Amino acid sequence: MRFKVEAICLSRQKGTQKTPVEEALLVANHGLEGDAHAGDWPRQVSFLAAEDIEEMKKKGLELQPGAFGENIVTRGIDWGQVVCGGKITIGEAELEITQLGKECHTPCAIYHQVGYCIMPERGVFARVKKGGRIRVGDYGYYHL
Repeated sequence: MRFKVEAICLSRQKGTQKTPVEEALLVANHGLEGDAHAGDWPRQVSFLAAEDIEEMKKKGLELQPGAFGENIVTRGIDWGQVVCGGKITIGEAELEITQLGKECHTPCAIYHQVGYCIMPERGVFARVKKGGRIRVGDYGYYHL
């Protein structure tokens, strides 16, 4: 499945909205350079579909990319159709899906700011297998 990178977002602190950037470096076994969620753990990079964000906007919310703490906003892929272990390539970078959704033990800062968080249901998380620079407008691919 092919998708387009609509936004790349970073934050220095976990549990906060991320700020859009035009390009970023995916670092093998680490995540996005400069992002608080980067590190040696399974949820190095998060993905969320622009289509899911647009559904939230229809509820009257004003949302910018990164509002749900997502790193990469995509268009053209239904992340609900992927599986753990699936591969993602964006340019030279290669990632492996490690988790579908997440459990929120207590309402996070994003929940308090937005009123609802779609990351627990619609977010996808991955580990960087091979690094590379990615840019807004790049095309990526999901495959098994």
